[in-house]
Amino acid sequence: MFLSFLKKLFGGPDLGPWLDRGAIILDVRTAAEFKSGHVQGAMHVPLDRLSQELGKLKKAGKPIITCCASGRRSGMAADILNRSGMEAVNGGPWTTVDRAVRARG
Repeated sequence: MFLSFLKKLFGGPDLGPWLDRGAIILDVRTAAEFKSGHVQGAMHVPLDRLSQELGKLKKAGKPIITCCASGRRSGMAADILNRSGMEAVNGGPWTTVDRAVRARG
């Protein structure tokens, strides 16, 4: 109960519905950051290469959950994706997204 209060207070998205719809998890950190740990099955596209990968992401036709180290870069990535006509949400830190994925089994 306290955890759900904190989630509401700090505005973290409920990733469950996104995961239920088969969302792509897109990690936009650097290669070194990704190599140090990431969500299993996440797609890795550093933020500075995102514009070159938009076509591939659009072609997948799935919603996208972005993540990074703190939520700042993933927020920028979600904005870029949404402006490009894709459905994306900022999942925040990759560790938060990882917990959501693991909680679903």
